[in-house]
Amino acid sequence: MKKIINTSKAPAPIGPYNQAVLAGNTLFTSGQIAINPSSGELVLDSIENETKQVMENMKAVLEKAEMTFENVMKSTIFITNMNDFSKINEIYGSYFNSETAPARETVEVANLPKFVHVEISMIAIK
Repeated sequence: MKKIINTSKAPAPIGPYNQAVLAGNTLFTSGQIAINPSSGELVLDSIENETKQVMENMKAVLEKAEMTFENVMKSTIFITNMNDFSKINEIYGSYFNSETAPARETVEVANLPKFVHVEISMIAIK
């Protein structure tokens, strides 16, 4: 059985998908980009602010599923410029305890939806 997770505190999906799906005690999130859910505007003024908005969107999805970043077992980060890695990593890392941080990969891609610079998806277990 799967339960669909959607919250108004994160951007609405822009395609045929949901923000997350809970299957048993495992949460599979869709990738989040830096859309401010209040205004619907992209946050692209700096890679740091963009990453922070992505993580705040992810936090809202996790909270809707009654989880926190401590429940995250695996993250995938897609970025359009590997030169931004250290800045993204600093913001991303501030949401986790370094001793219990999840497994992760970071992949540079040619492009992302809406031409953003970072997209993050996660798998969490309750």
